[in-house]
Amino acid sequence: MKNLLKGKKVSLVACGLLLTSSFAFGADTIDSAFKDGKVSGSLSAYGVTQDNKTGDDSGFTSGAISLAFETAAVNGFSAKAGFIGVHEFGEENNGDADDIASKALMTEAYAQYSNNVVTAMIGRQAIDLEWMGDFHEAAVVAVTAIPDTTVVLGYTQKIAVAGVDETSEKFEKVNGNKGAYVLDVKYAGLEGIEFNPYAYSAPDLANWYGLKATFTADMFGAVAHYAASNEDAVGAEDGSIGHVELNTTVSDFTAALGYIKTDKDAGVASIAELGDNISPFEDGNYVYDADASTVYGSLGYTLAGIELGALYGQTEYADDKEKELNLTVGYSFTESLAASVLYADINANSSSDDYNKVLANVEYTF
Repeated sequence: MKNLLKGKKVSLVACGLLLTSSFAFGADTIDSAFKDGKVSGSLSAYGVTQDNKTGDDSGFTSGAISLAFETAAVNGFSAKAGFIGVHEFGEENNGDADDIASKALMTEAYAQYSNNVVTAMIGRQAIDLEWMGDFHEAAVVAVTAIPDTTVVLGYTQKIAVAGVDETSEKFEKVNGNKGAYVLDVKYAGLEGIEFNPYAYSAPDLANWYGLKATFTADMFGAVAHYAASNEDAVGAEDGSIGHVELNTTVSDFTAALGYIKTDKDAGVASIAELGDNISPFEDGNYVYDADASTVYGSLGYTLAGIELGALYGQTEYADDKEKELNLTVGYSFTESLAASVLYADINANSSSDDYNKVLANVEYTF
């Protein structure tokens, strides 16, 4: 896979724009591609306040506008550009809103080609894989030529987060100038079962690999997931993580019970460098630490369009432990307008580290 992307010092955003301008559109089709394109975006408001057992409390309010334009496809080719602007309205203490304060970022800028069996994207794009999330400056190919199977091959050069609660100043380099590669396969040829083997390679940093199996029936589901790393740094311990979950859905009621265990010496090591999807908590401060064992349970219920959720768990790590409670309420006023509130209570073994917080968000999408 490494030989597919020589000349990595050239920005993948520039490559995507070059591909679009050079062969995606002819002189007689570019007008229709833009005229038939689609605008999308969102307006959101967010607030968080945190009550610390010791030390100063913290909090801030913010707002965000995101806007994106995607051309219509012409001969399988299309392009998209998207931006987000975030503004701090107020903060309890100086520095509380440093992660979002009045920032703007181009989150998407990619060229895409798609047909019945292949979709290829190059440039800035959103990625959601087991250990690769948020926005990446990347080249990704998804192949569906094999029945019931999706094969994703990708290389990421830079990464950023973007949202009303946190937005990067810019896209940051992944693994220095060396980036990271991913091979992700999903097979759903057996009724109710999906297998998801994957492998990641960050040259001179680490390789990590894993297998996730998901079973889904009418009222019952289960997840079994294991990942491990081979660390390249001198003296670095290899990491690993295992996760099992049982869940059920009956009408408007959901419930789940899960267990997560990490490597005794290194935790997950480098596995979560590019993102993660296992921890169910709002914070989960120690879920990925060395020798961490986490047990959790959750309940959910929808009543008159109001989505109610409760999650409780405990993480034991080294000679310490942390308990976390998450309570959520969500409501969709229309298909485009929704609001949510989350309350999190974190109870550490040392009472001086205890804290609770409330997060509220309102978003309109179009």
